[in-house]
Amino acid sequence: MGGSFNPPHVGHLLAAQYVHATQEVDEVWLLPSHEHPFGKQLAPWEDRLEMCRRVCAESAGWLKVSEVEREMGGQGYTVDTLEHLSRLHPGDRWTWIIGSDIVKDLPYWKDVPRIQQLARLLVLYRAGHPAEGAVGPPLAEVSSSEVRGRLRRGERPAELVPRGVLEWVEARGLYRAG
Repeated sequence: MGGSFNPPHVGHLLAAQYVHATQEVDEVWLLPSHEHPFGKQLAPWEDRLEMCRRVCAESAGWLKVSEVEREMGGQGYTVDTLEHLSRLHPGDRWTWIIGSDIVKDLPYWKDVPRIQQLARLLVLYRAGHPAEGAVGPPLAEVSSSEVRGRLRRGERPAELVPRGVLEWVEARGLYRAG
């Protein structure tokens, strides 16, 4: 499950739990983008990596974080990541998880046909974003943008962010105004 994880929130965690519980997967990996391919401003990579580690900490080992995007360098294109992972793990079958809100962006992704050769593209139904082929019940209506906005306003979005992530955000002073 690739993404900026800027910051990771309960929607990411619920999506990972849903996939692990309902799909034929052994593990779910969070792959934080090292560089965002569309140039979005991101918190430092090390902070986003640590927040993902904190999300994974309570998963009994099936939820993991991967540093593959940093190891690769480059622009952070999904197809490049999947090519790299396929070389590293030639016997594994990949499922790439996206929310239904991302479907509208797929035409702008690099080499979608190749992505679909390398992995099964699994679209999860994100609340408020119906899309053809999306699976599952509507997942939590939360976004990293909403979380960042609340933090900038001095609010504490404890209901939207796993406790360990919120502790890291507060300790590091991430997403504050100014």
